Amino acid sequence: MIKTTERTTVKLLASILLLAAFLAPAMGANPEARWSAEKANAWQKKNGWLVGCNFIPSTAVNELEMWQADTYDPATIDRELGLAQGLGFNSVRVFLHDIPWQEDPKGYLKRINDFLQRANRHHIKVVFVLFDSCWNPNPQPGPQPAPKPFVHNSGWVQCPGAAYLAHPERLDELKPYVQGIVGHFKHDKRIAFWDVYNEPGNMNDHSYGKEEPANKEASALLLLQKVFVWAREMKPRQPLSSGVWQGNWADPDKLTDFEKVQLGESDIITFHNYGPLDEVQECVGNLRRYGRPILCTEYMARPRGSTFIPILGWFKDNDVGAFNWGFVSGKTQTIYPWDSWDRTYTAEPPVWFHDIFHADGTPYIPEETQYIRRVTGAAASQ
Repeated sequence: MIKTTERTTVKLLASILLLAAFLAPAMGANPEARWSAEKANAWQKKNGWLVGCNFIPSTAVNELEMWQADTYDPATIDRELGLAQGLGFNSVRVFLHDIPWQEDPKGYLKRINDFLQRANRHHIKVVFVLFDSCWNPNPQPGPQPAPKPFVHNSGWVQCPGAAYLAHPERLDELKPYVQGIVGHFKHDKRIAFWDVYNEPGNMNDHSYGKEEPANKEASALLLLQKVFVWAREMKPRQPLSSGVWQGNWADPDKLTDFEKVQLGESDIITFHNYGPLDEVQECVGNLRRYGRPILCTEYMARPRGSTFIPILGWFKDNDVGAFNWGFVSGKTQTIYPWDSWDRTYTAEPPVWFHDIFHADGTPYIPEETQYIRRVTGAAASQ
């Protein structure tokens, strides 16, 4: 265990070294350019209002169980994408992972293509997330652990793991994963856009904070910049983005280093907000200054006031894309709140935190699903 003073020193030195690397020309002699605002807005006009959820089948505890060959579950995926189509969802946000790529690139690409085929049959486009800083920093291939009873996202794993972030000299080993997938699907109309890094630098203070590398934030900042360069080198037809996720971004002079890269490099602007409508409105108002399409790639936590009614309707009226967290209650156990890592639950919470459907496909709140269908237009099509 590193003592606090030593840990602080390590983080400071790592930040200095990685900032130098971040600014170095070695990041790419002729990097591809970020889309112009005009091109980004033309993309939005063509694709229309994107609405959907963050999707993982109810039978998977994490991204590895979703994507590894032995546990890939096309029947459940197809059934639950059908539920999404029934709500009028036209897109889903899905997390990938580098480990299946490292083990079997060809097989992984086939499974990704299978998922895209199934989503397309349900008239659903896909947003793929390449990297993620949330939850367990030590992902392992093979059979995944069973969920911890009553704990929110107890099995979710980061991508990449601490083995890379603790040793930033290894980050370039991830380039083939990024370019292999983006390059393979760079002209695929079934993909809406690429979310290159989810919540980069999240230190998971209430769950795995003590297991995080001392230099995680510095390494994640470097990887954030690299992934934009790597993905752009493949010249995808789809835009790139990484969503800002803390605060409301009111003052451009107070943006963090992460936010400066995210807002400065994203072709389209994405953000997270788990607060009530007035907080969402403030965030969107502040992000309008960038003159680009805006999409909320995570929202909806009922006990916190982040609810479909009225937020989803406001998103549609204001042309802000909307992806709620959670869909069918399952092994991720996101019906339980974040604080289930700090306090003990022994039964279903009085109000579900996330998720829309029970495992059998029945709605958690029928009035809620009826509202979603009215907003998306699915009700009118019946």
